Amino acid sequence: MQLFYTPDIDPSSIYSLNKEESTHCVKVLRLKEGDNIHLTDGLGNLYLAEIIEANPKHCLVQVRDTFAEYGKRNFYIHVAIAPTKNISRIEWFLEKATEMGIDEITPIICEHSERDIVKNERLEKVIVSALKQSLKAYMPKLNEATKFKDLVKKSSETNKFIGYCAGDERSKIKDVYKEKESVLLLIGPEGDFSEKEVLLAKENGFKVITMGEARLRTETAALYALLSIHFMNL
Repeated sequence: MQLFYTPDIDPSSIYSLNKEESTHCVKVLRLKEGDNIHLTDGLGNLYLAEIIEANPKHCLVQVRDTFAEYGKRNFYIHVAIAPTKNISRIEWFLEKATEMGIDEITPIICEHSERDIVKNERLEKVIVSALKQSLKAYMPKLNEATKFKDLVKKSSETNKFIGYCAGDERSKIKDVYKEKESVLLLIGPEGDFSEKEVLLAKENGFKVITMGEARLRTETAALYALLSIHFMNL
């Protein structure tokens, strides 16, 4: 199945793929008039479409069938992660998280952050590529970088956890997460969250969690937590 990301599609009208997608469809995949492809608006709709003009600059397609809420889950995952100094590591996480299934991502700026500037344009391209590769119909929401204290104070998810490497009062995700419910996971920088940040999180309803005794890299810890939520909802 070939999937194309078409966020501005109107399924009732003939639609033109953008130049990049048209080139990929016609020149790379060598698809032609009469061939079928799949489209998604990133909002949960999967469309079966027929190519009616295989132009490499503006390939025209007509939607033939619609599958609403394609692959919809009954739980919501929001991961807030501290950007790493090497941004390619966050790109790797975004790619894998999108493939696995994630609803929202927020880069958080912490006291020990290695990076405080994040350019979302590149990260969004990584997410779109992973969305198409993994045949997903829901585009994860990528927020602008947010200060730790601001995110913590305005969070509204049912389950709120902060990963922390120190301290005795830490729980395993399986012991505190309630299945089929929304969750916000805070994953800190290589230097971990500060004690002040952990205290602020606890004051705002967050529970401190551990990902085991191994000291994980930021992106590894984030993926570990994400997969744990998925496994618990199988």
